[in-house]
Parts: sequence; structure tokens; C-alpha cells
Amino acid sequence: MSKFIDRVVLHVRAGRGGHGCASVHREKFKPLGGPDGGNGGNGGDVILEVDANVHTLLDFHFHPHAKAGNGKPGEGGNRDGKMGADLVLKVPDGTVVVDKDGEIVVDLVGAGNKFVVAKGGRGGLGNASLASKARKAPGFALLGEEGEELDLVLELKSVADVGLVGFPSAGKSSLVSVLSAAKPKIADYPFTTLVPNLGVVASGDTTFTVADVPGLIPGASDGRGLGLDFLRHLERCAVLAHVVDCATLEPGRDPVSDVDALEAELAAYKPALLGDASLGDLADRPRVVILNKTDVPDGAELAEMVTPEFTARGWPVFEISAVSRAGLRPLTFALADMVRQYREDHPKAAPKRPVIRPIATDESGFSVIADPQEPGGFIVRGTRPERWVRQTQFDNDEAVGYLADRLARLGVEAELVKQGAEPGCSVTIGDVSFEWEPQVAAGVDIVPTGRGTDVRLESNERVGAAERKHASRARRGLLDENGK
Repeated sequence: MSKFIDRVVLHVRAGRGGHGCASVHREKFKPLGGPDGGNGGNGGDVILEVDANVHTLLDFHFHPHAKAGNGKPGEGGNRDGKMGADLVLKVPDGTVVVDKDGEIVVDLVGAGNKFVVAKGGRGGLGNASLASKARKAPGFALLGEEGEELDLVLELKSVADVGLVGFPSAGKSSLVSVLSAAKPKIADYPFTTLVPNLGVVASGDTTFTVADVPGLIPGASDGRGLGLDFLRHLERCAVLAHVVDCATLEPGRDPVSDVDALEAELAAYKPALLGDASLGDLADRPRVVILNKTDVPDGAELAEMVTPEFTARGWPVFEISAVSRAGLRPLTFALADMVRQYREDHPKAAPKRPVIRPIATDESGFSVIADPQEPGGFIVRGTRPERWVRQTQFDNDEAVGYLADRLARLGVEAELVKQGAEPGCSVTIGDVSFEWEPQVAAGVDIVPTGRGTDVRLESNERVGAAERKHASRARRGLLDENGK
């Protein structure tokens, strides 16, 4: 028996970018071939796409981890690495994506709608792309970046025009089965229906969908019964229909009290729709009252007694029997008219023409703040500095010197001086900490002493192999909490 899953936790991880290649062209009789290292490929994205043939989140319930393909590293001969394959995950129409903080990321409605939930990492540049007048044959390349990794909550909110609400065993599933071709499970005990059932109804030239929501009892909005799990399936409904059991034998129950109890739950539940704020709360939706089981003599008498009560509230009332199918035709036409009127009052917004505006690919700004964990230390924050650190090979002196030049040109050195940084103080960028040496010239063009080396680091006694190894190990997360 298949399961209906409408809420899952999904762990997504985009692909890592491939490393750039550090290579020099070698060919007979061509001693100065120059750098020819290719760039690494970008990592693949994780994409959610609405598929009309998917109706549940069952696949993600059994396979909650999703990972896109990694980018391939660059190669010599100016050969760039292959880009990682994107991972496209099919989700049902009406899926809402929520982050770990409870904020709505995107509301996926409409077949074919796509959204990138995790962006793949950038591929590192090869030394051919890093060559300049001052550094004609770089002996290093940039590392690829890790892809985004995050946990998401997927919630399915059914896209139905008419939502049937009522106490257990009121006949909601039976009504869906006779109005449409749906075949839900029907039995004579409470909570027979454990999942929403969706059916398509054709009335004249109007076609609409109808769904029953199980488990609504007093206290449902506070989590009692099954109501809290399935009230969200009513959020997109244009019309709410109360299905009332007029033949119930339970003491203390009657059609008016049943409707009043459910109205209180609908008013207490607060929808959290993205982009559909015009729908308002559930208490504001159009109503219709369906008095079911009038084929029973006592039920017919009770329906006749309570009809004036509901009519006085301005709600259309229909007496039906889902078993004998009496009164279904007028009900179907009335529901079709209400749906048609709703669609006229709430037309779908026309798709906007795309407006292309050039935007900066990265933030050029940065900030320098005091390190609360290290007296006299500083923390540098910013998109570019943090990305440059992630791309640096700290076991390569020339790569470290290149990083220092980039930071100096960005203005990090000048800002540290302005903030009162002292020589030898700790400076942290991203997950790497190092000792700041202002006397080491940075941001100036130098003549390289050899591939993979930097004369400034060789002449500086404070920055040796041990410090660079420590920074590299810290970057890769190989140190314990004591820094060992």
C-alpha cells in the first residue's frame, strides 16, 4: 500500500568546483612554452522542479539526501574541467520549501516551475588564467569551492478549488468518490481517511478540483488529532464546504454545533502562504454547507430543521445523500459557479516580461572587526576575502603571496593599519588565521624567484613552513579544539 507523505526533511548538497591546474607547456625546441593549466569545472546545482505526474513527497521520505555532481579539475594543454551535473528533483505542485529557521524559501506552484535550492561551487582558475606581466608563468592554481550544503523542509499544500471539511465519518470521502472518478477508502469508523483525497469534477464548461481534509476535530489547530497536519491543505482552496452528518448518533452533537466547532478551528489556524496573501485567512473564504445522509429519515428531518440557521448566515445550503446520489447535480453546479466567480475575482497574474539588469557578481566591500576570542586580533569579513582564502593553496608560497597581493589591493592591509593592528597580531579570514606582518610588501609587482616560491615569504622569519602547514591544516579542519 502506497503512503501519502506531505512533509519531509531534505538534506541537499551542491557539487564542488574542480581545482585549477598548474601546468607549463613542454614541447621539443620550445623551451618557453608558457603556462597552459586549464580551469576547473563548476559544481552542479540542486534544482527543484514541479512535475504534474508527482503527487507526494514519498521519494524524499525514503531518500532524504541529495547531492549534485562535482566539477572536474582542469588539465594541461589549456583543457578546462567538465562541469558537474545538475541534480533535478521532481516535486508535486504546491510544494513549499522552508529553511531551518522556519522562513519560506520558495512556493512552487505550476508545472515546470523551477528553483535552485543549492548553488554549485566555482571551479578554480588554472595558471593560464592567472598569468600576468609580472607573473608570466604562475606555479600555482586556485582551488575549487565547496558547493552549498543545507537542510530544507518540504511541505505539500494541495492545490484544490474546493476543500471539504467536517468531522470524521461525515461522508467527505464518499462525496469525493461520487463527484469525481477518485476511489478513496471508505468505511464506517472514525479516521478512515488518513490522507487528503483529490478528485477532478467537470460541470458544464467548468472543471475544478475537490479535496477532503481528514481528521478535523475540536482542537485540531492546536495539534489534536490529525487536523494540524492537514489543515495546510486548505490554504489554497477557493471555497470551503462543510460536510455535515445529519444521521449521527453521538450524544451532544448536532449539525450547528459541528459547524461552529470547525469554524473555530479554521479561524484559529493561520496560513503561511508565499505570494497568495490575497486569499486571506481560512475564515475569510466563501462557505457552503452540505447536509449529508438525508436518505435516512431522521437525517432528512434534522436537515430541514437546521437549514434556516445556516441560511441566516448567508451560506448556501444543500441537502444530499452520497449513497443515493440525491441532490448532487444542484450541488455540483453551485460549486462550479462559486469556483468560476472566485477565478474571476482573483485572476492569475500575467507573467511579467523578464527585465535584465547587470548586477555585480560579488560584493566588493569588506569589514574588519575586533576578534572577541583573541585579544588584539582582528576578523576580516567579506565575500571576496573569504572566497580568496578558500581558493588558496597554503602549501605553495607563490599562491600565498598572490593572496596577500589581492587582499592588499582590496584595501585590507590599509584597513588593518587604520584599526590599529600591531605586527604579529592574529588576523582571521574565513576559517584561516595567520600572523599579520605589515613590513612584508604586498600589493606590488615583484619578479618571481621561481615557480611555487615567493621571495617575500622566504626572507620573512615569522612566516615559515610550520605556520603555513598549520594554516593549511586549520583550513581543512584537521586541528582539534586546542589547535593541535
